[in-house]
Amino acid sequence: MRKLVSAKTIVLAFLTNVCLAQPKAQFVKPVNADINKYYITNQEPLQPQYFTKLPVGSVKPGGWLLKNLQLQRAGLTGNLGEISVWLGKKDNAWLAKDGKGKYGWEELPYWLKGYADIGYVLNDPKMIKEARFWIEAVLNNQRPDGDFGPAVLKKGKRDLWTNMPMLWCLQSYYEYSNDKRVLAFMTRYFKWELSVPDEDFLKDYWEQSRGGDNMLSVYWLYNHTGDKFLLDLATKIDKNTADWRQADNLPNWHNVNIAESFREPATYFEQSKKKTDLAATYNDFILVRQLYGQVPGGMFGADENARKGYSDPRQAVETCGMVEQMTSDQVLLNYTGDTFWAENCEDVAFNTFPAAFMPDYKSLRYLTAPNMVLNDGKNHSPGIDNSGPFLMMNPFSSRCCQHNHAAGWVYYDENSWAATPDNGLAAQLYTEGTVSAKIANGSIVKIIESTHYPFDDKIRFIVQTTGSIGFPLYLRVPKWCSAPVVAVNGRTVDIKGSNATYIKLDNNWKNGDQITLQLPMKLAVKEWDRNKNSVSISYGPLTYSLLIQETYVKESSKKTAMGDSGWQTGADEKKWPSYEIHPASAWNYGLLVDADHPEKSFIVVKKKWPVDNNPFTNNTAPLQIKATGKLIPSWTIDQYGLCGVLPQSPVKVDGQVANLTLVPRGGARLRISSFPVIKE
Repeated sequence: MRKLVSAKTIVLAFLTNVCLAQPKAQFVKPVNADINKYYITNQEPLQPQYFTKLPVGSVKPGGWLLKNLQLQRAGLTGNLGEISVWLGKKDNAWLAKDGKGKYGWEELPYWLKGYADIGYVLNDPKMIKEARFWIEAVLNNQRPDGDFGPAVLKKGKRDLWTNMPMLWCLQSYYEYSNDKRVLAFMTRYFKWELSVPDEDFLKDYWEQSRGGDNMLSVYWLYNHTGDKFLLDLATKIDKNTADWRQADNLPNWHNVNIAESFREPATYFEQSKKKTDLAATYNDFILVRQLYGQVPGGMFGADENARKGYSDPRQAVETCGMVEQMTSDQVLLNYTGDTFWAENCEDVAFNTFPAAFMPDYKSLRYLTAPNMVLNDGKNHSPGIDNSGPFLMMNPFSSRCCQHNHAAGWVYYDENSWAATPDNGLAAQLYTEGTVSAKIANGSIVKIIESTHYPFDDKIRFIVQTTGSIGFPLYLRVPKWCSAPVVAVNGRTVDIKGSNATYIKLDNNWKNGDQITLQLPMKLAVKEWDRNKNSVSISYGPLTYSLLIQETYVKESSKKTAMGDSGWQTGADEKKWPSYEIHPASAWNYGLLVDADHPEKSFIVVKKKWPVDNNPFTNNTAPLQIKATGKLIPSWTIDQYGLCGVLPQSPVKVDGQVANLTLVPRGGARLRISSFPVIKE
């Protein structure tokens, strides 16, 4: 006789199963007590990493990030070989075994770092083939003593700077191809470096500043081979690199050197384990921003070099500096587990980097400033540090940035996810795409991420597995978000503990499980008391600029190029024009801000997502902010052709109140993002 089961029992069983199916969720700070089993990470005696970068190709981009990479492929990055004289295949030192040739320094590896990786993540056969041509040339032209690359001498000593970015190219290629020749090649080269006497090692300006890049490659190889001599070489590099440990000074104030090299002490901390080494990197970051970085956007004013008395938001930074700062942030996030670096990376990526380019990525400018109301081909020195057309959107110019910009977005993609010491995954930089990685017992999991972040506060994940797999999933909580919400399969999850930097979800994940993370965004007004009490307006991770109508004027790329530019004989400037950008509306407004409740002075307006999937223009931005302000007639373009220095806030002016529109500053090629405040 069949035993009847009561409806109450069925309901209780159902509720019990549902509860059991819910993951454990808690706020946590990352720890590095374990070592990931499936990915190359720091080996003893190096400090265990908090996060481990996944191999190139593990993360496939989607959404706006994919769109920007496609624009780069169709634009300057993908076609620089037909323009740049340094990428020509005639008389190129990178193609000669003796390292001799008219053309050969940093330009080729600068470009190849990004170009090759874009090819890998987009699975583009043409780009992969072209990248392979240069990689094969490097591998085949190593000299008998182990040295390679252009045989550049500076004051009679071998200059090693240009090899440092090429080593990064080889590392990416190895992760993509598993070509063991790379490990043997780098081993021979590093044995040669170790044999170079200290008095001849890293003595020139660029190589001495940037020894930390060399050291990262040494540790990369050590983690693959375990060769102990590499630790001796890392110590030798640290000893001969410029001193980035000074308490109240830097070895030099060049913007790219700072953005790229301030992490050197923290890199050596992985071996020395001295807290003072780690602290030195934090100190460098804080020092330069206290003096020259009292501006929104994550960077600092150093339009070539930071200079005393030049700290107004009209001071710019190189596009190279932006790329290197984002890269440093990504490295430091993995080493320290401190989401401070993820915050800065997003700040630069969303609010500064996109505006350095024309929307089609077919030209770029050397310098971009937080307050920039004219983009032309004139000389603006001494308002900016260099003499020449340094503000022009020009595909033939800005020699270093022309090549180095390629790595910005693709490195962002590659570091958007990371492996964790407990064999899980961490979502670090939220962007649409798909990650495939080994977790738990070595099984492969795929997670599809869909979002319009940073223009929307919801991120959705779909787990794809071949069965039920238990592994931890970490979701980064931005500092500006005080009340994140997580749901799994439509049910809100209770998050245990006090708010911390990550939400850790422990669960036996099944194929098709869906996770939703909401990061509610708030308006915020930040006062920059060291810069005339100006203010900047943000909503979530986005900073906003005044909507200035932009008029684009096409110019000759050859006539408006900087003095050290070089292009191939057949380069077609009609196909690759330059542009001036002129303001077609008033820009010299101050904002009216409620002193007691500043956020009440602004209204967020949400618009449709752009059809072309590119939100980084004024016309396509899906968010705007409505504000009010008044014209400040005395604030004008100055004698150097730059936005005038900020007036001291609060500013007393007459005149009518104007309704203003603010737009995400990443899409504003002309911008006011540090505003004077009007005295009511």
